Amino acid sequence: MDNTAAQTFIDPKILGQIGDLSLLARAVVDGFLHGMHRSSRAGLSLDFAEHRPYQPGDDLRRIDWRVYGRTDRFYLKTYEADTNSDVVFALDASASMDYGSDGVTKFDYARFLVASLAWLAQRQGDRIGLVTLSGDTVDVVPPSTRHLNLMLHTLGRVKAKGPGQIPLTLEKVAQLRSRTGIVVLVSDCYEDPAVLRRALGGMRSRGNDVVVFHLIDRAERDLPWSAPGNFEDSETGARMPLRPDDLRKQYQEIFNGHRAELLRECGRENIDYSAIETDQPLDAALRTFLDLRLMGSRVR
Repeated sequence: MDNTAAQTFIDPKILGQIGDLSLLARAVVDGFLHGMHRSSRAGLSLDFAEHRPYQPGDDLRRIDWRVYGRTDRFYLKTYEADTNSDVVFALDASASMDYGSDGVTKFDYARFLVASLAWLAQRQGDRIGLVTLSGDTVDVVPPSTRHLNLMLHTLGRVKAKGPGQIPLTLEKVAQLRSRTGIVVLVSDCYEDPAVLRRALGGMRSRGNDVVVFHLIDRAERDLPWSAPGNFEDSETGARMPLRPDDLRKQYQEIFNGHRAELLRECGRENIDYSAIETDQPLDAALRTFLDLRLMGSRVR
């Protein structure tokens, strides 16, 4: 596979034709790493870093049996840029995520992204977990090195519906976690930026790294329609007659202002914020995550 083919394979329109999330995630990550395999950021360093005690859910293949023979205790070898960590994904499954103007909804894009990031994190030796709220249904996958298939199954069956519940989703993440690590929120961020900052700030105050992937559909950004019509709120069902040509400038100012405020609020808590348009390939999001993962991570 050449670099062009690898980039093409992570185009969301092509990914939307793949029904198997496991195949999709593997193809995305393999294609992404293929284009980076000569870079130190690929995270495949074999420089020994340290030993640490075994914890439930760790990969047994990492146990140093020589140390066990001397101490009668289980210790794992860790490597530079490969230190085992918890990575928990908080997926926004509100009804507004079920919108897409060009074939791929924000929720489909989010599922592709979370599946690919989970696959990448597992390759790094991390324990991966997932929390998502869809209407009244809560799906929780506790962090483990063995839970990739369970995560992919959960992502495959969850549906986007109901109102936004990002703060509650993050509360569930906080209840789930017993150790620090990385929390990844994937959402269209239709939430008061100050409310979102307080919820995410709670995760930061516990010592976690936090990254927000803000998914944006171009139509929601640009309001490209010309004909007057009734516009419906996907979460409340409220309908409002609008003339887009008359409102476009004001709408875009409000939209851009909301995005800028999200960036400022995340910056106040030292949270990594990345806006991702859903017609763009997944490589930018994977690179953002990998950069965070290989920084040594602020919490370790």
